[in-house]
Amino acid sequence: MFWGIIGAYLSDKIPERLRVALPLTFGAASMGMGVTLIVKLDSLPPVVLSLIIGSIIGELIQFEKGIEWCANKVKDPIEKIFSSNNTMESNDFMEKFVGIVVLFCASGTGIFGALNEGMTGDPSILLSKSFLDFFTAIIFSTALGYIVLTIALPQVAILLGLFFSAGLILPVVNDALIADFSALGGIIMLVTGFRICGIKAFPVANMLPGLIIVMPISSLWSHFF
Repeated sequence: MFWGIIGAYLSDKIPERLRVALPLTFGAASMGMGVTLIVKLDSLPPVVLSLIIGSIIGELIQFEKGIEWCANKVKDPIEKIFSSNNTMESNDFMEKFVGIVVLFCASGTGIFGALNEGMTGDPSILLSKSFLDFFTAIIFSTALGYIVLTIALPQVAILLGLFFSAGLILPVVNDALIADFSALGGIIMLVTGFRICGIKAFPVANMLPGLIIVMPISSLWSHFF
């Protein structure tokens, strides 16, 4: 999130056309990465079922509202510390903030990439994600301010936790389960791209519980069908 500091500091010096145009590119990149993951699916029914059940769980526990609550708690102190002049409307702020929280911390690419590198040693997915995060942090911090820095803490905790837990998961999964997990993550990445581009504000965070249940559901599906 060092680049978030640069973006927030140089907010007045970055041309407006870049602030407007690049988030559309980030959204397109997120959608493209999502598509590359979706096509890897092994079985469509358990992926769709996991997405639906996961979204129901997310809506019931109001996961996205929880992220918004946390953002509101840290927004004012961060802005006071750094004397931010953020004038963005509250609703617009939350739309963008929740979108990048999911993109940075809980996207299918990040979660799958951390697990994949832990299991196989292949860093290519996380490397691709790092390019997107690099520029996203700079551009979005020009609009959101220094609050973008707070995303670094949960991001590091989540991805490191997944990386080190991959060795525990590896013995009980197979290529089909990983493919379905990847596909569901791809769907979430796809709708995250729509949200970042301002096309449709999907409740992205509320879909995330699906990532927890997709492997068990996929395993049961392959066993009985």
